[in-house]
Parts: sequence; C-alpha cells; structure tokens
Amino acid sequence: MKLYLLRTIVAAALLALTTPAFSAEPGNPQKQLQELIAKINTKIQAGQKTPEALADEMKQFDVLLTEHQKEKTDDVAQILLMKAVLYLQVFGDNEKGRELVKKLQADFPKTKQGQQADQMLANIEKSEAAKKIQSALVVGAKFPDFKEMDINGKPISVSSYKGKVALLDFWATWCGPCIAELPNVLATYQKHHAKGFEIVGISLDRDEQKLRSFIKENNMPWQQFFDGQAWQNKLAQNYGVMSIPATWLVDREGTIIGRDLRGEELEKAVATALGK
Repeated sequence: MKLYLLRTIVAAALLALTTPAFSAEPGNPQKQLQELIAKINTKIQAGQKTPEALADEMKQFDVLLTEHQKEKTDDVAQILLMKAVLYLQVFGDNEKGRELVKKLQADFPKTKQGQQADQMLANIEKSEAAKKIQSALVVGAKFPDFKEMDINGKPISVSSYKGKVALLDFWATWCGPCIAELPNVLATYQKHHAKGFEIVGISLDRDEQKLRSFIKENNMPWQQFFDGQAWQNKLAQNYGVMSIPATWLVDREGTIIGRDLRGEELEKAVATALGK
C-alpha cells in the first residue's frame, strides 16, 4: 500500500485524475482543469508518463494560469497544485515540484492550497531523506540493528536472530497487499521455521487490540514491534519505509539477501539461505 509523497493533500488533488471529461466553459477554471486532467489521465493510462509525452498538456497549465492570473482563488491555485503534483508523482522530479510548490505558496498565500504548502515542502524533504536511507538497504549490506521491546514486553532486535535466516516485515492489518501476501508468509514460516527461519514483524497499526486479535486469529507466533504511531512508527521512520508491505530477508549474519520478495520467490530464497 503506497504512502504517497504528499499524502492527504496530494490524494485530494489526484481525485481529479478520475473525474470525467467536461466541456470546459471559458473562464471557468475548475471545469477547464477537469478537462485538462481528463486528457492527461488518458495518456497516463496508455503508459505515456514522461514530460515529453505530456508536453502539450503541461503547457496548457501555464495557459490557464495566465488566463486567470488576476484570480487568487482556490480553483486557480488548484491548477498550479496539479502541475506540481504531476512533477512530483508522475515525473518523479522533486526539484521542479518543490519549485512549483514554493510558487504556489508565494502566488496564492490565502488559498487552501497555499496554506498547505509548508507541509507539502516538509513532506518532500521527508521523502528525499527516506529514499537516501533506503538506498543503503540493499542486497549485500548489513541490516542496521535496533533494540526495542515487542508487543509483549520482550526484547526484540535483529542481532538476537544471529544464526537464523530472518524476514523483517513492515506491515499493518489495514494494508490490503500485506494481508494478501500473508498466506505466503505463513506457509514459508510453517515450512522452514524448524530449520531456522524467523520473522520479525513491525506493525504500522494504531489499534493494539485489533492487532492482537488479528495475530491470534491468523496464528502469527513471531515477535511484533508496535508503537501505535502508524506511518510515524519509530522503526519505519528509522529505515525510511514509505510504503508497505516492505520486507528485507537477512541471512544468518544479518546481511540482506532479498528485498520485497513475494510468493514463491520468498520461499525459494529462504530455502536457499537455509541450505548454505
């Protein structure tokens, strides 16, 4: 389940991507934007996601902003916000996206979008920091240790599983893809636990009782770290986790040997590691 860069702010803006096309009324910035986004969405759905493929549509944002340059309303600010969102979310260009968010803040300070700009800029910085952390958590690197207490008040760490093959699993009961993958995780655990396979769960849940009930109902006996902070989970923050499920498979020495393995790939990797 993806944690989008700008979370609620961007999610609201991206609703326009599924808005049906309108026949734009001259002078109506909301409907003009809806028509433009409908065209962009059609191209994105067809796999045209580059600045070059969307060049004409990106120019149209500037045309609309020029047309409505004297109007400092939420509807016009939304035009600039959507342009920023495309650079951030579709093109992956944080530098240009940041520039546009700053322009939004300067040109539309009294609008809802302009007043959210500080938080958007902070989230961009947070995302970049997370990517930097993640770039170091690659196959062949040691997974950095942590020392915490699990949900039952027992010590939990990576180093405590030295000599075992372990899966570090960032997940949540509310995460659809996590739950969909759970049968594969359980099957791998049941098949290889006796041979030295362990799982360390890091839950991004808020409701402890719901988590405990889910663990019991699904027969998940492994340790779980839980602090009730959802996306602000301490370990998720430490390891730059911006989407779940996020998993790392480490060998008996704590070296990363796999990342985000799913289904048969996980079972095969665990079997191979245990056989060495």
